[in-house]
Amino acid sequence: MQLLRQALVEGSIVLDLDARDMESVFKKTLDALVTEGRVPIEHRGELEAALLTREGLTSTAIGNAVAVPHAYLDVLNDPAIVFVRLARPINLGALDGIPTRFVFVLMGPSGATVEHLETLAAIARLMSDDEFRYEARSARNQQDLLSALDHFISRTASVAREALADSPEGLTYTGKLFGGLREDFRRRWSHYRSDFRDGLNPKSLSSTLFLFFACLAPAVTFGGIMGAQTDGKIGVVEMLVASAACGIVYALVSGQPLVILGGVGPLLVFTAILFRLCGDLQLLFLPAYAWVGFWTALMLVGLAATDASCLMRHFTRFTDEIFSALMALIFIYEALRAIIAIFRRSFADESIGHDAAFLSLILAIGTFYIAISLSQFRRSNYLLPWMREFLADFGPMIALAAMTLVSWLLRDEVATSTLQAPDTLQTTIGRAWLVDPFAAPLWVRFSAIGPALLATVLVFLTQNITARLVNSPDHRLRKGPAYHLDLAVVGGLIGICSLFGLPWLVAATVRSLAHVRGLATMDEVISSDGTTRERVTHVEENRITGLAIHVLIALSLLLLPALKVVPMSVLYGIFLFMGAVSLSGNQFFERMTLWLMDPGLYPRTHYIRQAPVKVIHRFTLLQLACLAALCVVTLSPNESLRLSFPLFIGLLVPMRFLAGRWFDANDLTALDAGETPHEEETHWSA
Repeated sequence: MQLLRQALVEGSIVLDLDARDMESVFKKTLDALVTEGRVPIEHRGELEAALLTREGLTSTAIGNAVAVPHAYLDVLNDPAIVFVRLARPINLGALDGIPTRFVFVLMGPSGATVEHLETLAAIARLMSDDEFRYEARSARNQQDLLSALDHFISRTASVAREALADSPEGLTYTGKLFGGLREDFRRRWSHYRSDFRDGLNPKSLSSTLFLFFACLAPAVTFGGIMGAQTDGKIGVVEMLVASAACGIVYALVSGQPLVILGGVGPLLVFTAILFRLCGDLQLLFLPAYAWVGFWTALMLVGLAATDASCLMRHFTRFTDEIFSALMALIFIYEALRAIIAIFRRSFADESIGHDAAFLSLILAIGTFYIAISLSQFRRSNYLLPWMREFLADFGPMIALAAMTLVSWLLRDEVATSTLQAPDTLQTTIGRAWLVDPFAAPLWVRFSAIGPALLATVLVFLTQNITARLVNSPDHRLRKGPAYHLDLAVVGGLIGICSLFGLPWLVAATVRSLAHVRGLATMDEVISSDGTTRERVTHVEENRITGLAIHVLIALSLLLLPALKVVPMSVLYGIFLFMGAVSLSGNQFFERMTLWLMDPGLYPRTHYIRQAPVKVIHRFTLLQLACLAALCVVTLSPNESLRLSFPLFIGLLVPMRFLAGRWFDANDLTALDAGETPHEEETHWSA
């Protein structure tokens, strides 16, 4: 690789060459070399003829958007490499179906063929790296390109070191008090400035606008439910204030700002049970709630200080896929349940009318369909590349705006339910914002340790599993995780929220994964059997989107009446979209689809090639059984059973260990791999 770097330092680099075929590529490249004095003008014609002759035999496109044309003539004295980045890709018939964007022109005397073999192998390794291709596409000059090459060299070296390590990055036990916290801070501090600089791009804008509504709707929904469960002690306004304040703080001081905090079902159930318990014991709810929160915060900070998050190294893809599928299915289930409830109310209450129910269904399905269709538009053959990227990035926001406009235009004919936001910025029941924790009896202050233990386990698992999903190797994140630091930040925020009677927030899985996907650059991978799939090549890791999303939520507190124009059915469509997108990247869900597929048409994935089909189906069935158990627990009307949700999540780890008795170790390695292996197919031309 160093030989290739040296060649690029000494050689020529041509960026954004305007060419429509290889003949014009050779012509303009040689013109540039003649101008630089690297090719004698009298031999220019011979070189062009040799390159065209070689290209005429068979395409030199080797896949991964790269071609390696070459010509060797004795009229040249020294071997040379020219890197060319085309302004627009050219379809040269590569086996992977990806149009060529990068051209490495190899030239030299007849004896240089052997010298270029090692360089040719280095080019193949380099161009198979998604991150390098992304950086090479955005390089503005030779120095940027060389920096991208240096990043690749250091990145592959660190990957090799990680392969020798016993634990994933960020989950190595230090054995020192605050050791993991210090490591997280050291790892992320060096990227703090770039976290803001990297957020200045169009993807950040599209992600911010989409996730503003995607975070606002659950906040209002959870706040409304919590208000009903707590007699208004903690309601919509409190949820919005907590979402805005905690989101802003988390975006500024957390280690992994791609994680989005939000209300989650298990914490809602926990708060409702605590409220009823206080009623049975004739205790003031908010002071008791505050003490439970204080103890929970203290325990979470203690777990962060003692590297407890390192326990997450025992969690594998097996657990991650089940948890991710559960969170996605909950979003889909809640959206469908809400739409069905509208139809039930239309039959039970004649004042609602069937027209409103059908319009709500149309708005939800329309939002989902437009968002899904536009998100896939980057693979279309129509329009220019930047237009396709714009429509794909802003698809969910366009869908939301379009269906809201439809509802507004029909407002006089059909009235639909809209976002129920409060009119003024004050607590739901008009209480003081600050809670007096000393209003609770002394015995309550210490007895609160019991329920705090359960809340701690719940927050610990939800926060860390979501962080694992965000930091998945498949997302190609470069700046590193910060499990201990993030857990400490969440613990601190829970303590502060408890003092003000605000709901506790934790990492929200679906919203966090939607955040990552919204900032991701995707490549379409085409296997030899013609099947296609999308693969993340780069994610714009930054703090600006998380900060902007929650600043907008804070501003929405000043414009609460304006939010009432957004139909709830449109937000249900966004929920469906987020759930469906989360499932689409889940390998467990993909393996379930094999049950309905012709075995002769199975995609050539790494696990199908390495494990017997019966074993794959048995492993998928085991995961499905675990998912079904979690769905029963999560959706059960029995609140005590729902409160045991963390216990069932924790049981997935021993279940995975037990799978080692039922499956061959090599098969498990293929099915439970931490990262989806690349299945590049390199085409070498003679």
